[in-house]
Amino acid sequence: MTNDKNSLFQKIESVRRRSKVQDTHITLAHGSGGKAMRDLIDDVFVSKFDNPILSQLEDQATFDLASLIQQGDKLAFTTDSYVVDPLFFPGSNIGELAVNGTINDLAVSGAKPLYLSCSAILEEGLSIETLRRVVNSMKIAANKAGVQIVTGDTKVVHRGAADKLFINTTGIGVIRAGISISAHNIQPGDVVIINGEIGNHGTAILIARGELALETNIESDCQPLHDLVKTILDVCPEIHAMRDATRGGLATVLNEFSLSSNVAIRLDEESIPIREEVKGVCEILGLDPLYLANEGKLVVVVKNEHAEVVLSAMKSHPAGKNACIIGEVISSPAGIVLLKTFFGTERIVDMLVGDQLPRIC
Repeated sequence: MTNDKNSLFQKIESVRRRSKVQDTHITLAHGSGGKAMRDLIDDVFVSKFDNPILSQLEDQATFDLASLIQQGDKLAFTTDSYVVDPLFFPGSNIGELAVNGTINDLAVSGAKPLYLSCSAILEEGLSIETLRRVVNSMKIAANKAGVQIVTGDTKVVHRGAADKLFINTTGIGVIRAGISISAHNIQPGDVVIINGEIGNHGTAILIARGELALETNIESDCQPLHDLVKTILDVCPEIHAMRDATRGGLATVLNEFSLSSNVAIRLDEESIPIREEVKGVCEILGLDPLYLANEGKLVVVVKNEHAEVVLSAMKSHPAGKNACIIGEVISSPAGIVLLKTFFGTERIVDMLVGDQLPRIC
C-alpha cells in the first residue's frame, strides 16, 4: 500500500510540474497562492531555473556547508532590487541586469558568486510573454556566470500599484582565504584603476526612454565582473579596495572611498575613458559623466608597486581590455575627491545631490 501511495504522489508531482500558464497576461489570481500561481511558477520560473536545489520546491534553499568551506573561509551575502525603466534597453534588460548586478556586488568583495534568489513583483496586466523573456535572460546570464538561482518568490499587485515588473535578487558567495578587500584599507600613495569607459549604461537608459530626440548606438555595459576580479586577485591578492560603479557613477564610489579611509583622491580628467557619444549627450543635457550609472565597471585601488601588474592582468581579460589608471590617493584634503581638469586646474568632485537620472537599475 505504501508503494502504491508513493507511486501516486510521484505521478501527481509529475503532472504538477508539467502545468502550463493558460493566460496571456498577469492577473491577481497569479498571486493568490492557488493553481494559477502554481502554474505560473512552474511554467515560467522553475522550468527555466531548474537545478537540484530549486527542484526541491521548499520554502528555502539549503546547502552543504562542507562544500562551501572547501572554497573559502568567509561568506559574502548581498541583496538588491531592480526597478529599471524601460524593462528592455540597448544591450540588456531588467533580468540580465538583476543577475549581473548581484553577481558584481559579490565579486567586488573578492567572493566567488554561487547562489542567487529571485523575487518578482508583478503588476496586474503584465504580458506573460514579457515575463518569459525576462526570466529567460536571467537563466542565460546565470548559466554564463556559473551561478544557480535556487529560491524565489512572486507577488502580484493591482494595476497601477507598480510599473510592470520589479525584481529583487539576493546572492551568496564564498571568499577564499587571504582576501580582505575594504575601502578602509586605502592609503596615500595607492593608485586608482578602472576597467573601461564610464557612463554607457546611464546614457543607454536615457536614450531608450524615447523622451529626447537623440539617436546613438550606445549600449549598456551590463556584464558580470567576477571572472575579471578572479584574474586580478590571481596576480595580486593584496587589493586594497574594489567596488562597482553603479548608481551615482564613478564620482560616488570615489567619494565613498575617500570618506571611509579619511584620504583624498586626485583624478586625472584626461585619463578617464569616456566615449565621445556619451560626452556629447552629457554636453547637450548638462549632465556630468562622472555621475552616470554603469553596470559593468569596477574601480580598483591598489598599492602603487602592484599597479602595473594589476593593470596588465585586467587588460588581458575581455571585461578589462580598456582598463587604465585614472588617479591616485593622497593624504589631504581628507574626505575629498579632486579632479585635475583638461585645463590644468583642479576642482572638487562632490557627492551627487539628487539624481541625474532615476530608475536606471
